[in-house]
Amino acid sequence: MLLALLDLWTVHWELVSRVDTVLLCSLTAALCYLWGRKSQRPLLVCGKNFRDFLEEHCPAVTETFSPTPWCWGGRLQTVLCFLIKSRPHVAYRNERIRTADGGQISLDWEDNDSSAAYRRASTRPTVLILPGLTGNSSQSYVLHAVTQAAAHGYRCVVFNNRGFGGEELLTPLTFCAANTSDLELVVQHVKSLYPQAPVFAVGFSLGGMLLLNYLGRKGAESGLVAGLTVSVPWDALKSAQSMEEALNWLLFNTHLTRGLCRAVLRHRKMLDKVVDIDHVLKARSIREFDERFTAPLFGYESCTEYYRHASPDWKLQSIAVPVLCLNAADDPFSPQCAFPLSVAKDLPNVALVVTSHGGHIAFLEGLFPRAAGYMERVFSQFVRAVLEHPQDVRQACGLACS
Repeated sequence: MLLALLDLWTVHWELVSRVDTVLLCSLTAALCYLWGRKSQRPLLVCGKNFRDFLEEHCPAVTETFSPTPWCWGGRLQTVLCFLIKSRPHVAYRNERIRTADGGQISLDWEDNDSSAAYRRASTRPTVLILPGLTGNSSQSYVLHAVTQAAAHGYRCVVFNNRGFGGEELLTPLTFCAANTSDLELVVQHVKSLYPQAPVFAVGFSLGGMLLLNYLGRKGAESGLVAGLTVSVPWDALKSAQSMEEALNWLLFNTHLTRGLCRAVLRHRKMLDKVVDIDHVLKARSIREFDERFTAPLFGYESCTEYYRHASPDWKLQSIAVPVLCLNAADDPFSPQCAFPLSVAKDLPNVALVVTSHGGHIAFLEGLFPRAAGYMERVFSQFVRAVLEHPQDVRQACGLACS
Protein backbone atom coordinates (compact mmCIF):
# COMPACT_ATOMS: atom_id res chain seq x y z
CA MET A 1 0.00 0.00 0.00
CA LEU A 2 2.81 2.40 0.95
CA LEU A 3 4.61 1.61 -2.32
CA ALA A 4 1.47 2.36 -4.34
CA LEU A 5 1.10 5.73 -2.63
CA LEU A 6 4.74 6.58 -3.31
CA ASP A 7 4.33 5.68 -6.99
CA LEU A 8 1.20 7.84 -7.20
CA TRP A 9 2.98 10.76 -5.58
CA THR A 10 5.95 10.36 -7.96
CA VAL A 11 3.66 10.50 -11.01
CA HIS A 12 1.80 13.47 -9.57
CA TRP A 13 5.04 15.37 -8.89
CA GLU A 14 6.32 14.68 -12.39
CA LEU A 15 3.14 16.18 -13.84
CA VAL A 16 3.03 19.34 -11.75
CA SER A 17 6.75 19.95 -12.13
CA ARG A 18 6.58 20.03 -15.94
CA VAL A 19 7.30 23.47 -17.38
CA ASP A 20 4.13 23.65 -19.47
CA THR A 21 1.99 22.67 -16.49
CA VAL A 22 3.61 25.28 -14.29
CA LEU A 23 3.14 27.94 -16.96
CA LEU A 24 -0.49 26.99 -17.50
CA CYS A 25 -1.24 27.10 -13.78
CA SER A 26 0.59 30.39 -13.39
CA LEU A 27 -1.29 31.94 -16.31
CA THR A 28 -4.63 30.71 -14.95
CA ALA A 29 -3.85 32.10 -11.51
CA ALA A 30 -2.76 35.44 -13.00
CA LEU A 31 -5.93 35.72 -15.07
CA CYS A 32 -8.11 34.89 -12.09
CA TYR A 33 -6.28 37.49 -10.01
CA LEU A 34 -6.56 40.17 -12.68
CA TRP A 35 -10.19 39.39 -13.37
CA GLY A 36 -11.02 39.61 -9.68
CA ARG A 37 -8.99 42.79 -9.21
CA LYS A 38 -10.49 44.53 -12.23
CA SER A 39 -14.10 43.47 -11.56
CA GLN A 40 -15.75 46.46 -9.94
CA ARG A 41 -19.11 48.15 -9.75
CA PRO A 42 -19.26 51.31 -11.85
CA LEU A 43 -19.37 54.73 -10.25
CA LEU A 44 -22.85 56.19 -10.76
CA VAL A 45 -23.11 59.95 -10.31
CA CYS A 46 -26.61 61.44 -10.49
CA GLY A 47 -29.55 62.64 -8.43
CA LYS A 48 -31.34 60.25 -6.08
CA ASN A 49 -34.57 59.97 -8.09
CA PHE A 50 -32.74 59.34 -11.35
CA ARG A 51 -30.59 56.77 -9.55
CA ASP A 52 -33.68 54.94 -8.29
CA PHE A 53 -35.10 54.86 -11.82
CA LEU A 54 -31.86 53.52 -13.30
CA GLU A 55 -31.41 50.87 -10.61
CA GLU A 56 -34.89 49.56 -11.41
CA HIS A 57 -34.93 49.81 -15.20
CA CYS A 58 -31.23 49.91 -16.18
CA PRO A 59 -29.52 47.71 -13.55
CA ALA A 60 -26.33 47.35 -15.62
CA VAL A 61 -25.17 50.76 -14.36
CA THR A 62 -24.78 49.38 -10.83
CA GLU A 63 -23.81 45.79 -11.59
CA THR A 64 -20.23 44.57 -11.38
CA PHE A 65 -18.41 44.96 -14.69
CA SER A 66 -15.77 42.29 -15.29
CA PRO A 67 -13.60 43.29 -18.25
CA THR A 68 -11.90 40.65 -20.35
CA PRO A 69 -9.06 39.44 -18.08
CA TRP A 70 -6.40 39.21 -20.79
CA CYS A 71 -7.00 42.80 -21.94
CA TRP A 72 -4.60 44.75 -19.76
CA GLY A 73 -5.62 48.40 -19.74
CA GLY A 74 -7.74 50.73 -21.80
CA ARG A 75 -5.37 50.88 -24.77
CA LEU A 76 -5.52 47.13 -25.32
CA GLN A 77 -9.29 47.12 -24.87
CA THR A 78 -9.59 49.85 -27.51
CA VAL A 79 -7.30 48.17 -30.04
CA LEU A 80 -8.72 44.67 -29.61
CA CYS A 81 -12.31 45.89 -29.86
CA PHE A 82 -11.49 47.36 -33.25
CA LEU A 83 -9.78 44.15 -34.36
CA ILE A 84 -12.00 41.35 -33.05
CA LYS A 85 -15.49 42.71 -32.36
CA SER A 86 -18.14 41.04 -34.48
CA ARG A 87 -20.03 42.96 -37.17
CA PRO A 88 -23.72 41.99 -37.28
CA HIS A 89 -25.34 42.21 -40.71
CA VAL A 90 -27.67 45.18 -41.16
CA ALA A 91 -29.52 45.91 -44.41
CA TYR A 92 -29.70 49.70 -44.55
CA ARG A 93 -31.90 51.91 -46.70
CA ASN A 94 -29.94 55.00 -47.69
CA GLU A 95 -31.42 58.47 -47.92
CA ARG A 96 -29.75 61.74 -48.92
CA ILE A 97 -31.17 65.00 -47.62
CA ARG A 98 -30.16 68.48 -48.72
CA THR A 99 -28.90 71.20 -46.39
CA ALA A 100 -29.61 74.93 -46.46
CA ASP A 101 -26.14 75.66 -47.90
CA GLY A 102 -26.66 73.24 -50.80
CA GLY A 103 -24.82 70.30 -49.24
CA GLN A 104 -26.11 66.82 -48.57
CA ILE A 105 -26.26 64.43 -45.63
CA SER A 106 -26.34 60.64 -45.91
CA LEU A 107 -28.74 58.81 -43.60
CA ASP A 108 -28.80 55.03 -43.26
CA TRP A 109 -32.14 53.61 -42.09
CA GLU A 110 -33.14 50.30 -40.57
CA ASP A 111 -36.93 50.73 -40.76
CA ASN A 112 -37.70 47.49 -38.88
CA ASP A 113 -41.02 47.07 -40.71
CA SER A 114 -41.32 43.56 -39.26
CA SER A 115 -41.45 44.92 -35.71
CA ALA A 116 -43.97 42.95 -33.67
CA ALA A 117 -43.97 45.39 -30.77
CA TYR A 118 -44.64 48.47 -32.94
CA ARG A 119 -46.52 47.46 -36.06
CA ARG A 120 -47.48 51.01 -36.99
CA ALA A 121 -44.56 52.89 -38.53
CA SER A 122 -46.05 56.22 -37.48
CA THR A 123 -45.63 55.48 -33.76
CA ARG A 124 -42.59 53.17 -33.89
CA PRO A 125 -39.81 54.77 -31.75
CA THR A 126 -36.75 55.97 -33.64
CA VAL A 127 -33.19 55.56 -32.38
CA LEU A 128 -30.85 58.14 -33.92
CA ILE A 129 -27.19 57.03 -33.91
CA LEU A 130 -24.21 59.39 -34.17
CA PRO A 131 -20.88 57.65 -34.98
CA GLY A 132 -17.48 58.86 -33.79
CA LEU A 133 -14.67 60.67 -35.59
CA THR A 134 -14.10 59.17 -39.08
CA GLY A 135 -16.90 56.68 -38.31
CA ASN A 136 -20.08 55.84 -40.20
CA SER A 137 -22.91 53.32 -40.25
CA SER A 138 -20.55 50.40 -40.93
CA GLN A 139 -18.68 50.59 -37.63
CA SER A 140 -19.06 47.54 -35.40
CA TYR A 141 -20.38 49.55 -32.44
CA VAL A 142 -23.03 51.14 -34.70
CA LEU A 143 -24.06 47.76 -36.11
CA HIS A 144 -24.44 46.35 -32.60
CA ALA A 145 -26.52 49.34 -31.50
CA VAL A 146 -28.80 48.96 -34.53
CA THR A 147 -29.16 45.23 -33.86
CA GLN A 148 -30.00 45.80 -30.19
CA ALA A 149 -32.57 48.51 -30.95
CA ALA A 150 -34.17 46.53 -33.75
CA ALA A 151 -34.54 43.53 -31.43
CA HIS A 152 -36.70 45.71 -29.17
CA GLY A 153 -38.87 46.72 -32.12
CA TYR A 154 -37.44 50.19 -32.72
CA ARG A 155 -36.53 51.92 -35.97
CA CYS A 156 -32.94 53.16 -36.39
CA VAL A 157 -31.33 55.89 -38.45
CA VAL A 158 -27.58 56.55 -38.58
CA PHE A 159 -26.49 60.14 -39.14
CA ASN A 160 -23.28 59.98 -41.19
CA ASN A 161 -21.24 63.16 -40.94
CA ARG A 162 -20.72 65.00 -44.21
CA GLY A 163 -18.17 63.26 -46.40
CA PHE A 164 -18.14 60.01 -44.40
CA GLY A 165 -21.33 58.32 -45.59
CA GLY A 166 -20.17 57.52 -49.11
CA GLU A 167 -21.67 60.68 -50.57
CA GLU A 168 -19.85 63.44 -52.40
CA LEU A 169 -19.41 66.88 -50.89
CA LEU A 170 -21.56 69.36 -52.78
CA THR A 171 -20.24 72.34 -50.79
CA PRO A 172 -16.80 73.01 -49.24
CA LEU A 173 -17.96 72.16 -45.72
CA THR A 174 -17.56 69.03 -43.61
CA PHE A 175 -18.34 68.77 -39.88
CA CYS A 176 -17.04 69.51 -36.41
CA ALA A 177 -18.08 68.73 -32.85
CA ALA A 178 -19.20 72.29 -32.18
CA ASN A 179 -21.42 72.79 -35.24
CA THR A 180 -24.85 71.28 -34.54
CA SER A 181 -26.73 72.66 -37.55
CA ASP A 182 -26.62 69.39 -39.50
CA LEU A 183 -27.81 67.41 -36.49
CA GLU A 184 -30.66 69.86 -35.98
CA LEU A 185 -31.68 69.39 -39.60
CA VAL A 186 -31.59 65.59 -39.23
CA VAL A 187 -33.75 65.67 -36.09
CA GLN A 188 -36.26 67.96 -37.81
CA HIS A 189 -36.32 65.65 -40.82
CA VAL A 190 -36.92 62.53 -38.72
CA LYS A 191 -39.66 64.30 -36.73
CA SER A 192 -41.34 65.50 -39.92
CA LEU A 193 -41.49 61.92 -41.23
CA TYR A 194 -42.80 60.43 -37.98
CA PRO A 195 -44.22 63.24 -35.82
CA GLN A 196 -45.92 60.81 -33.42
CA ALA A 197 -42.84 58.68 -32.82
CA PRO A 198 -40.42 59.47 -29.97
CA VAL A 199 -36.76 59.95 -30.95
CA PHE A 200 -33.92 58.70 -28.73
CA ALA A 201 -30.33 59.60 -29.66
CA VAL A 202 -27.04 57.86 -28.87
CA GLY A 203 -23.64 59.39 -29.65
CA PHE A 204 -20.28 57.65 -29.64
CA SER A 205 -17.09 59.64 -28.92
CA LEU A 206 -17.22 62.76 -31.13
CA GLY A 207 -20.84 61.86 -31.88
CA GLY A 208 -21.46 62.16 -28.15
CA MET A 209 -19.85 65.60 -28.09
CA LEU A 210 -22.09 66.67 -30.95
CA LEU A 211 -25.17 65.30 -29.19
CA LEU A 212 -24.45 67.01 -25.87
CA ASN A 213 -23.66 70.30 -27.60
CA TYR A 214 -26.94 70.05 -29.49
CA LEU A 215 -28.95 69.23 -26.36
CA GLY A 216 -27.28 72.05 -24.46
CA ARG A 217 -28.04 74.56 -27.21
CA LYS A 218 -31.63 73.52 -27.89
CA GLY A 219 -32.77 72.88 -24.33
CA ALA A 220 -36.42 71.85 -24.20
CA GLU A 221 -36.75 72.31 -27.99
CA SER A 222 -34.38 69.47 -28.95
CA GLY A 223 -37.07 67.15 -30.29
CA LEU A 224 -35.46 64.22 -28.44
CA VAL A 225 -36.88 62.31 -25.49
CA ALA A 226 -33.45 61.34 -24.10
CA GLY A 227 -29.82 60.81 -24.98
CA LEU A 228 -26.98 58.39 -24.30
CA THR A 229 -23.28 59.06 -24.85
CA VAL A 230 -20.48 56.50 -24.89
CA SER A 231 -16.81 57.46 -24.36
CA VAL A 232 -17.44 61.15 -24.94
CA PRO A 233 -14.36 63.42 -24.66
CA TRP A 234 -15.51 65.99 -22.12
CA ASP A 235 -12.68 68.49 -22.59
CA ALA A 236 -11.33 68.56 -26.15
CA LEU A 237 -8.03 70.17 -25.18
CA LYS A 238 -7.33 67.61 -22.45
CA SER A 239 -8.26 64.85 -24.87
CA ALA A 240 -5.80 66.20 -27.42
CA GLN A 241 -3.09 66.28 -24.77
CA SER A 242 -3.86 62.69 -23.75
CA MET A 243 -3.73 61.55 -27.37
CA GLU A 244 -0.30 63.14 -27.73
CA GLU A 245 1.25 60.93 -25.07
CA ALA A 246 3.85 58.73 -26.74
CA LEU A 247 1.99 55.41 -26.76
CA ASN A 248 -1.38 56.97 -27.54
CA TRP A 249 0.22 58.90 -30.39
CA LEU A 250 1.63 55.70 -31.84
CA LEU A 251 -1.50 53.57 -31.41
CA PHE A 252 -4.30 56.02 -32.13
CA ASN A 253 -3.36 59.59 -33.00
CA THR A 254 -1.48 58.91 -36.21
CA HIS A 255 -4.10 56.38 -37.40
CA LEU A 256 -7.01 58.79 -36.91
CA THR A 257 -5.07 61.65 -38.47
CA ARG A 258 -4.40 59.56 -41.56
CA GLY A 259 -8.09 58.75 -41.77
CA LEU A 260 -9.00 62.43 -41.63
CA CYS A 261 -6.39 63.28 -44.25
CA ARG A 262 -7.68 60.54 -46.55
CA ALA A 263 -11.18 61.99 -46.29
CA VAL A 264 -9.89 65.46 -47.16
CA LEU A 265 -7.92 64.04 -50.08
CA ARG A 266 -11.02 62.24 -51.35
CA HIS A 267 -12.91 65.54 -51.45
CA ARG A 268 -9.93 67.64 -52.49
CA LYS A 269 -11.56 69.13 -55.57
CA MET A 270 -14.26 70.73 -53.43
CA LEU A 271 -12.21 71.58 -50.31
CA ASP A 272 -9.34 73.16 -52.28
CA LYS A 273 -11.57 76.20 -52.60
CA VAL A 274 -11.39 77.06 -48.89
CA VAL A 275 -8.20 75.56 -47.38
CA ASP A 276 -4.62 74.77 -48.32
CA ILE A 277 -4.98 71.01 -48.80
CA ASP A 278 -1.24 70.37 -49.17
CA HIS A 279 -0.66 72.04 -45.81
CA VAL A 280 -3.49 70.04 -44.22
CA LEU A 281 -2.14 66.73 -45.51
CA LYS A 282 1.15 67.34 -43.69
CA ALA A 283 -0.63 67.18 -40.31
CA ARG A 284 0.80 64.50 -38.04
CA SER A 285 -1.74 64.72 -35.21
CA ILE A 286 -5.42 65.41 -34.70
CA ARG A 287 -4.53 68.76 -33.11
CA GLU A 288 -2.48 69.75 -36.14
CA PHE A 289 -5.30 68.67 -38.44
CA ASP A 290 -7.83 70.71 -36.49
CA GLU A 291 -5.48 73.72 -36.44
CA ARG A 292 -4.98 73.58 -40.21
CA PHE A 293 -8.41 72.41 -41.35
CA THR A 294 -11.31 72.28 -38.86
CA ALA A 295 -10.72 75.58 -37.05
CA PRO A 296 -10.35 77.81 -40.14
CA LEU A 297 -13.14 75.99 -42.00
CA PHE A 298 -15.62 76.82 -39.23
CA GLY A 299 -14.40 80.34 -38.53
CA TYR A 300 -12.28 79.81 -35.42
CA GLU A 301 -9.10 81.82 -34.94
CA SER A 302 -7.27 78.83 -33.49
CA CYS A 303 -7.60 75.19 -32.60
CA THR A 304 -7.68 76.17 -28.91
CA GLU A 305 -10.74 78.35 -29.48
CA TYR A 306 -12.45 75.54 -31.38
CA TYR A 307 -11.69 73.01 -28.64
CA ARG A 308 -13.05 75.33 -25.97
CA HIS A 309 -16.29 75.81 -27.90
CA ALA A 310 -16.62 72.09 -28.74
CA SER A 311 -16.13 70.78 -25.19
CA PRO A 312 -19.48 69.67 -23.75
CA ASP A 313 -18.49 69.67 -20.07
CA TRP A 314 -19.90 73.15 -19.44
CA LYS A 315 -23.13 72.60 -21.41
CA LEU A 316 -24.72 70.04 -19.07
CA GLN A 317 -26.72 72.58 -17.07
CA SER A 318 -28.64 73.59 -20.20
CA ILE A 319 -29.77 70.08 -21.13
CA ALA A 320 -33.51 69.55 -20.61
CA VAL A 321 -33.93 65.80 -21.28
CA PRO A 322 -32.68 62.68 -19.45
CA VAL A 323 -29.09 61.87 -20.41
CA LEU A 324 -26.88 58.92 -19.47
CA CYS A 325 -23.14 59.17 -20.13
CA LEU A 326 -20.89 56.07 -20.06
CA ASN A 327 -17.11 56.53 -19.73
CA ALA A 328 -14.15 54.38 -18.70
CA ALA A 329 -11.49 55.74 -16.35
CA ASP A 330 -8.73 54.24 -18.53
CA ASP A 331 -10.00 55.71 -21.82
CA PRO A 332 -6.95 57.03 -23.72
CA PHE A 333 -9.17 59.43 -25.70
CA SER A 334 -11.03 60.90 -22.74
CA PRO A 335 -8.92 61.36 -19.58
CA GLN A 336 -10.63 60.83 -16.25
CA CYS A 337 -9.50 64.21 -14.95
CA ALA A 338 -11.95 65.87 -17.37
CA PHE A 339 -15.08 63.98 -16.24
CA PRO A 340 -17.61 66.58 -14.90
CA LEU A 341 -18.53 64.57 -11.80
CA SER A 342 -19.07 67.58 -9.56
CA VAL A 343 -21.45 69.11 -12.09
CA ALA A 344 -23.46 65.96 -12.75
CA LYS A 345 -24.12 65.22 -9.08
CA ASP A 346 -26.15 68.43 -8.79
CA LEU A 347 -28.24 67.88 -11.93
CA PRO A 348 -31.50 65.89 -11.70
CA ASN A 349 -31.53 64.68 -15.32
CA VAL A 350 -27.87 63.79 -16.03
CA ALA A 351 -26.21 60.56 -14.96
CA LEU A 352 -22.51 59.69 -15.36
CA VAL A 353 -21.52 56.02 -15.29
CA VAL A 354 -17.76 55.52 -14.90
CA THR A 355 -16.14 52.09 -15.07
CA SER A 356 -12.59 51.54 -13.86
CA HIS A 357 -11.69 49.81 -17.14
CA GLY A 358 -13.13 49.59 -20.63
CA GLY A 359 -11.04 51.79 -22.92
CA HIS A 360 -12.63 53.80 -25.72
CA ILE A 361 -15.93 52.48 -27.14
CA ALA A 362 -14.87 48.99 -26.03
CA PHE A 363 -15.98 47.72 -22.59
CA LEU A 364 -15.05 44.16 -23.55
CA GLU A 365 -16.06 41.39 -21.16
CA GLY A 366 -15.79 37.60 -21.13
CA LEU A 367 -12.91 35.45 -22.33
CA PHE A 368 -13.89 35.71 -26.01
CA PRO A 369 -15.33 39.23 -26.35
CA ARG A 370 -16.52 39.24 -29.95
CA ALA A 371 -20.23 39.57 -29.23
CA ALA A 372 -22.22 42.28 -27.45
CA GLY A 373 -20.76 43.31 -24.10
CA TYR A 374 -21.24 45.77 -21.28
CA MET A 375 -21.57 48.84 -23.52
CA GLU A 376 -24.35 47.20 -25.53
CA ARG A 377 -26.09 46.04 -22.35
CA VAL A 378 -26.20 49.58 -20.94
CA PHE A 379 -27.52 50.90 -24.25
CA SER A 380 -30.14 48.14 -24.55
CA GLN A 381 -31.46 48.64 -21.03
CA PHE A 382 -31.44 52.45 -21.06
CA VAL A 383 -33.15 52.87 -24.42
CA ARG A 384 -35.91 50.49 -23.30
CA ALA A 385 -36.20 52.22 -19.93
CA VAL A 386 -36.74 55.60 -21.59
CA LEU A 387 -39.00 54.52 -24.44
CA GLU A 388 -41.17 52.14 -22.42
CA HIS A 389 -41.40 54.22 -19.23
CA PRO A 390 -41.47 57.80 -20.58
CA GLN A 391 -43.49 59.37 -17.77
CA ASP A 392 -41.50 57.61 -15.05
CA VAL A 393 -38.13 58.80 -16.37
CA ARG A 394 -39.26 62.39 -16.78
CA GLN A 395 -40.73 62.40 -13.28
CA ALA A 396 -37.51 60.90 -11.89
CA CYS A 397 -35.51 63.65 -13.62
CA GLY A 398 -37.78 66.44 -12.37
CA LEU A 399 -39.02 67.29 -15.86
CA ALA A 400 -42.54 68.23 -16.88
CA CYS A 401 -44.41 65.20 -18.22
CA SER A 402 -45.53 65.59 -21.81
